[in-house]
Parts: sequence; C-alpha cells; structure tokens
Amino acid sequence: MPDSLTSTLTSYYDAVPYESHPFPQTAVEHLEAIAYLFGLQAPPPASARVLELGCASGGNLIPFAARHPQASALGLDLSKVQVAQGAGAISRAALANVALRVFDLAQVDASFGQFDYIVCHGVYSWVPGPVQDAILRICCENLAPDGVAYVSYNVYPGWKAREIVRDAMILRGGPRDTPEEKLSYARGMLEFLEQSARPDSVLKKTLDETMPIVRRSSSDYLLHEFLEPCNAPCYFKEFAARAEARGLAYLGDAEPSSMFVQNYGDKVREPLLRECGGSQVLMEQYLDFLVNRIFRQTLLVKQGRGGDIRFRLDPVRVRGLEYAGLFSPADGGALTLDAREQPCKALRNITVTLRLPVHKALAQALDNRYPATASPEALIAAVTGATGEPRATVEPLVMSMLEELLILGAVRIRRTPVHVAAEVSAWPVALPSVRTAPGIALSAGNSASACNQWHESVALTALERSLLPLLDGAHSHDALADHLVNEVRAERLRFVHGDQPLADAPALKQFALKQVALGLQDLWRKALLVA
Repeated sequence: MPDSLTSTLTSYYDAVPYESHPFPQTAVEHLEAIAYLFGLQAPPPASARVLELGCASGGNLIPFAARHPQASALGLDLSKVQVAQGAGAISRAALANVALRVFDLAQVDASFGQFDYIVCHGVYSWVPGPVQDAILRICCENLAPDGVAYVSYNVYPGWKAREIVRDAMILRGGPRDTPEEKLSYARGMLEFLEQSARPDSVLKKTLDETMPIVRRSSSDYLLHEFLEPCNAPCYFKEFAARAEARGLAYLGDAEPSSMFVQNYGDKVREPLLRECGGSQVLMEQYLDFLVNRIFRQTLLVKQGRGGDIRFRLDPVRVRGLEYAGLFSPADGGALTLDAREQPCKALRNITVTLRLPVHKALAQALDNRYPATASPEALIAAVTGATGEPRATVEPLVMSMLEELLILGAVRIRRTPVHVAAEVSAWPVALPSVRTAPGIALSAGNSASACNQWHESVALTALERSLLPLLDGAHSHDALADHLVNEVRAERLRFVHGDQPLADAPALKQFALKQVALGLQDLWRKALLVA
C-alpha cells in the first residue's frame, strides 16, 4: 500500500476507532457448520488456529480465544491505537492464546504459517486494489488445506445508489480537517439534499432509503463507511472471479438462507434454475440484482476442494447438525398442539406458520431448550413424547421441517453442541470469560454488553453486571440475594417498589430473591450461563 494512503487510512482508525465487537456470522463454529452443510469437513474450532485480518481492538477475536483455550488466534491491524486497546484487554484477561499485531496486510507472507480459519470482516472494500489482492492471496497461501476463509465486502447493484450519497457527503465533508467536522458537514449536505430533492427523482428515492441508516448509525460507522478515501464495491461475480484467480473456490454465504432460490418464490425459482445451468455463483448474482443487495459475506476454500462442495442439501448432513431456535406465537399466546394454524416469529424476525401438531411440538422443543442446541435425535424423541405419535410418523416430519427452517434461516446451526446450561441451576455458573475477565467481556458505562456462547453481543443490565462475578458455582440464590442487598445498602444498586426505594430489611431480601430469579433467567436466555 502506498505510504501516503497507508498513513491516511491509519489516521482515520486512530482518530475514530471502529467499534470492535463480536460478529456472529464470523464465528468459527458457524463457519464449521456451513462447511459441513455443503459437503466439507473443517477443523474443529476448539483447537483451531485463527487469523483475523483487520482485527481492530480484538472485539471479534478475543471472545473466540476466551471460549477455546486450546485454540490460538492472531489479529493484524494497521491502527496502533486499536491494537493497543486490544492488547490491554488481553493482558487484563490473562489470555495466552491470542495476540494482536500492528501490521500491513500486504506484507503477510509464508512465515506466518497456515491457519484453519481466516476472517476478514469489513476490510476488503475499504482498502486499495493491491491490498484487496493481498487479502485473497493470504486466504489461499496462508489457509490450511481443509481451512475456511471469510471475507465481507460491499457489492453492486445495491451500492450504486449509495455511491450517490457517499459522493455528496465527500463533496462537502471531505475537505474539512477533523473527523467530527467532516461528519458534521456531510450530514448537513444530506439534510440539504433531502429538503431540496424533487419528489419524483432518483435522488429522492435514494435518500429515502439511506437517511434512516444515516440517522440511526454511530459516528464511527458513518465516517468509515461513507467518508474514508477507499470504498470500492464490486459485483459478486467479479469477486468470485478474483478469488478463483487466486486459487480459491466459493463455498457459500455466511447467511446460507440467501443462497436458496426457493426463498424467492416460484416466479424466480424456475426461470433461474433454467437460466443458470447449475452455476451457484451465476444464480446468486441474479439474486443480488433481484434484491438490490449491498453487502456480502463470502466463504472460500482452497480450489482443490471445490469439487467436493454440494449445494444440494444432503439429508445425512442435515441430520448431522445441532439446531437452536426461538418461536413466539404472533398472538402472544402459547403454542398449542392442535391442527390450528399458528403464525410465529422465529429468529431474525422470520415469520413461520405452523400447521401440524408435530411441527408445533418441534418448535416448542427448540424454544424450550434455547439457547442450547439439540440434535435431531433428541428433537425426534421430544416430539414423539409430546404428541404421542409413533416415531415412524414423527421422524420424517421433523427432518423435513428442520430442513425447511434451515433453508429459511429460522434456526441456528452448529456442528457440535453449544454448551450452555440446560436451565438455571441452584448454584449458577456464568461463562468464565464474562465472570472472571469483565475487562474483555463488558464494555463500560450504561450500555454494557458481553459476548455470549453464540458469539453475539448481548446487553447487560446493572443487576446482571452485579450478579455475574459471583456466578462461579459457589453461590446459591440466597447468597446472591444477600449480595444484592449489600449492593443496595452501599448505594451501588437501587430497588424501587411503588415509586419508593425499598428500605425494610425483610422486604428488601424478598425483593432481592425475586430479582435474582429474574436476572438469572435473563442471563440464561442470553446464553451466558454454562452447565
């Protein structure tokens, strides 16, 4: 990368560090499951060697290392400020299996060795062409023979319209001196255009689509997405060709539901199946046009493994996964095991209409276990018990429903069980990385969060933050309530009942016990409690 451009990009991230947090779609456990789904074996995450390109301060990499002490993780980033922040978190957590380095990605070579998983999220589109090429080179040369690489990037056609917004923001904000000034002037430009654009113009439609994103997004996101010197979207087909030229094959998308043409309706399905002649890349490029896609999260493997990839789902592999899901009836009631149709909200806010009692019992079994996973065998047994139907009737219905939910993206998948507590125990235990190293798991201030077993950031209340350090299996609910009472008396917590602070000792203890029960239930649902 040219020195001047390197300095400019580095200054952006040093001056306004990008918010560093876990991205569930990059979780190594998730990548392993997708590889398995499409016909490949990938290395087990528990002992994997993982490289993250553009790691920021390690918010996406450190939780993985904390979850898997036998794995090793290395993060590279240009920003000295962000790497220093991450190094401090690693030191406070006393993690010996993860390191962050200030390093130019273009200089990575064979001396770094090979990695089972390479993750590059939010970098590829935001660096110059030579660095983009280096990223794909690393994903081939530094990837283990059975490894999986993840690269995310902005894509056309969706970014064609956004480029109008970006160009307008740069026109007014670009010449300013500080990041704050750039963003302030850029926002002003958009407000002017929004007020002045003709109602029937392309500009007005583009602003209507983009302004809600601008208004709800953080300053660091807007600065890096719209005002950085580099932002080079491409068509998916172009990216796939670049990857192929570097010895890589397309494995799939980090959100597999986007790959299945049946999710787009019969009017789309039949013509595309005829048109694309079995080419998954070509089909997905057509779908990108159909939905005006703006962002992709692509999984790549060594080209030699391309012949083993199977995009048609294999029932044996569908059966070899673990599943997790949430199902909330739209009417606010409970799932009923009758023949009445029940629309439900599933994960990712997907609406699933359940009709058969077997399907409802399956949804109920998944929901009761969440955030834990369950194997198809366990789910078949649970549904057989709940409905009283013979196993021979239940089994094919459960398996076909699991495949349908998987295609829709309404369930989460893993290759091995997610080890969360089956229920709130009498002596609760929290995820060690959250309990013993709050410096890495908790962000400061009123908006504290932690990374859970699903590699997602979950918000924490003041009550939950108070309980977490004591959830080591040595404190009963009664002892936890005593702790909360002491916190109230020390004025670090405040219990209010009927608009009045609780002061009476017996009432305070009873109220604390109720809060312990509620807090632990919430922590369990947030996948922060382990067996």
